[in-house]
Amino acid sequence: MPADLTAEDAKLVTLARAARARTRAAEGAAVRDTDGRTYAACTVQLDTVLLSALQLAVAMAVSSGVKGIEAAAVVTDHEAAQLDVEVVRYFGGAALPVVVADGNGEVRDVVHT
Repeated sequence: MPADLTAEDAKLVTLARAARARTRAAEGAAVRDTDGRTYAACTVQLDTVLLSALQLAVAMAVSSGVKGIEAAAVVTDHEAAQLDVEVVRYFGGAALPVVVADGNGEVRDVVHT
């Protein structure tokens, strides 16, 4: 992991990786709320529903009543979708880090909302 990745952000990558591995999903994601709690999820792809892992992680946080999000991570073999960043921006605000890592947990990029 890059030296500038905080321990808390590295934890998000670990949680996202674990969520992805449990279900062998296309993506895993995790978000940290402003109280320091974390929420992890994986891609849900059914015949009638498609939710990215990050969309679902944000939805889980929102449904738990959090006031805001301070960081997120996505583990995927693809580039981070713009929609995912927009979901974090909409709920968490501007300039939040979204760590993008590959399936091995190697950080490829850190984008900001």
